[in-house]
Amino acid sequence: MIRRREFIAGLGTVAAWPVAARARQAAMPVVGFLGGRAAERWLASFRQALGEAGSVENQNVTVEYHFLDGQDDRMAALISDFVRRHVAVIATPVNTPGSIAAKLATATIPIVFGVGEDPVRLGLVASLARPGGNATGINFFNGEVTAKRLGLLHELVPKAVRVAVLNNPANATADTTLRDVHEAARAIGLQIHVLNASTSGEIDAAFATLARERADALFVTGDVLFGSRRVQIATLAARPHSSGLSWA
Repeated sequence: MIRRREFIAGLGTVAAWPVAARARQAAMPVVGFLGGRAAERWLASFRQALGEAGSVENQNVTVEYHFLDGQDDRMAALISDFVRRHVAVIATPVNTPGSIAAKLATATIPIVFGVGEDPVRLGLVASLARPGGNATGINFFNGEVTAKRLGLLHELVPKAVRVAVLNNPANATADTTLRDVHEAARAIGLQIHVLNASTSGEIDAAFATLARERADALFVTGDVLFGSRRVQIATLAARPHSSGLSWA
């Protein structure tokens, strides 16, 4: 699978395909961009890659941005609209449900995805060596990273046995992440206690539970919410009721 830089450049290249035929088209080609809030940090690179491929936004290509943050109920309608209008490309960075939905909706419109799970298992490509079909993109290997992070936490705190896991159940990959955490924990003999939080207030509540449960360590799953609330999480972890708690 291609690396992140190649993925972004690929978006620009694929988006430029219809531009070569713009003399035959009355309207500019459209890229349907469907991502979570995490995809916003890629926008500058995305636009730069478009320019390097000869596609300038709002001059010879139109990009329609849709950021679905916990609004997956809108996804089907947006993808149906993209397919109905025959957009040039559907881009679904950091959006596994959107990638799957787009693949199910069209076998002809190019799809560029960014997912945290095996794209072969998800049905996006036939194989990593020969993707085939109309979809290409990158796999962030979240499962492997989750196991590595938990293993590192165990190395840093070898006496820790009971590990609390801060998890956002609203994340589309939450179930897969927890499966990976449980598998990794069993392999190294750790006990897992899941604390769910989907809002800032629920993070506070999770730490209150954490204090009562007296976990040896805290593992924070990869999530946009937790990344945006890292100061809150660090502050809570440093409070007296969390004294001695190691976290990763």
